[in-house]
Amino acid sequence: MPGPLAGVKVIDLTAVLLGPFATQHLADMGADVIKVEPPEGDLLRASGGSLSSDKTMGPIYMAANRNKRSICLDLKKPAALEVLKGMIKTADLFIHNSRPAAIERLGLGYEDLKKINPSIVYAYSLGYARRGPYGHKPAFDDLVQGVSGAASLQSRVDGQPPKFMPSLVADKTTGLHLCIAVLGALYHRKCTGEGQMIEVPMLETLASFWLTEHLFGATWTPERGTMGYDRIINKYRHPFQTKDGYICALPYTDQHWVTFFDLAGRPELSQDPRFCDRNVRARHFTELYQVLGSLLEHRSTAEWLELFDKADIPAMPVHSMEQLMEDPHLKATGFFTDREHPSEGPIKTFASPLDFEKTKVEYRHHAPRLGGDGVEVLREAGLTDAEIDKLRSEKALIVP
Repeated sequence: MPGPLAGVKVIDLTAVLLGPFATQHLADMGADVIKVEPPEGDLLRASGGSLSSDKTMGPIYMAANRNKRSICLDLKKPAALEVLKGMIKTADLFIHNSRPAAIERLGLGYEDLKKINPSIVYAYSLGYARRGPYGHKPAFDDLVQGVSGAASLQSRVDGQPPKFMPSLVADKTTGLHLCIAVLGALYHRKCTGEGQMIEVPMLETLASFWLTEHLFGATWTPERGTMGYDRIINKYRHPFQTKDGYICALPYTDQHWVTFFDLAGRPELSQDPRFCDRNVRARHFTELYQVLGSLLEHRSTAEWLELFDKADIPAMPVHSMEQLMEDPHLKATGFFTDREHPSEGPIKTFASPLDFEKTKVEYRHHAPRLGGDGVEVLREAGLTDAEIDKLRSEKALIVP
């Protein structure tokens, strides 16, 4: 079944995780994403090991590049550049996550490409807005976690040195914003026929992401308090220990708290002047979380979950990454599937979180081998077999 972006052609020069994460969503939604790779391939191909003979099918690469096609071009060769520009003539979107100066040196800047295709949507992500003093700097997830305030957030909770979050959160968050921006530009193009350039910088994306809740008291001028949403950075906000494990529990409304105190055998706490209504509780999160923790430790996780479910109080168990594989909800929704990969053998894959009623998002094919679709892509672009063979002999086109 075709996805909602069926018919959209994407020339994808992104690499590693930020850009491929954005274009994976486009590919999942049915866009024809043609991944253009250099002779060495996307750097992420080698991360985590691979069973393929050329060691180019690493686990993170496979997780972020399904439903795409790959063509391997050596863009240092003029013939390869001309082939790429020919593909761009009929594309809807050109997207990259290189530093703009490097792309422009290849003749692939926006001003160059709109001469070839005036209605092209040209999207790129970089570390820092190009117009600012950081605009020329290289960027990686760790660096942006640091400069955006992410690494220091945990310090506000526990007073310890800054820490990186154990996820490529800057790459993936920016990738999602890049995908959102592309969808907006494609809609504008559909309505008006106009292309445009989109810039989505990592620092500005992450800064806006954190500041949505953590600008807090600095929202006003003059400030009415400190930055940092106090409930979220409270050191007692964490999964709570039960008799046999941990639980995430969040009684939220006044009635939730009244019911919880009854279930815990402490009904008098609902009349405690610190906890009697939401406005008062907001000033006493430190005491409230400590009381919550002290009450939850007297029953097992399963007992609390059953009680909370019956009372409609928000609560969930704490899973390890390994336990996700056996989660009953994810099993019921078909989130994980076992598949046979051509080079990697039996593998486990996971579904897109997007679910359209009429234009389904589907796992249509595995992440591509390096250059595995190059001949097919060039035939579709109108090149003859003789022209393709010439490109191969000149090593402008590399195929497996």
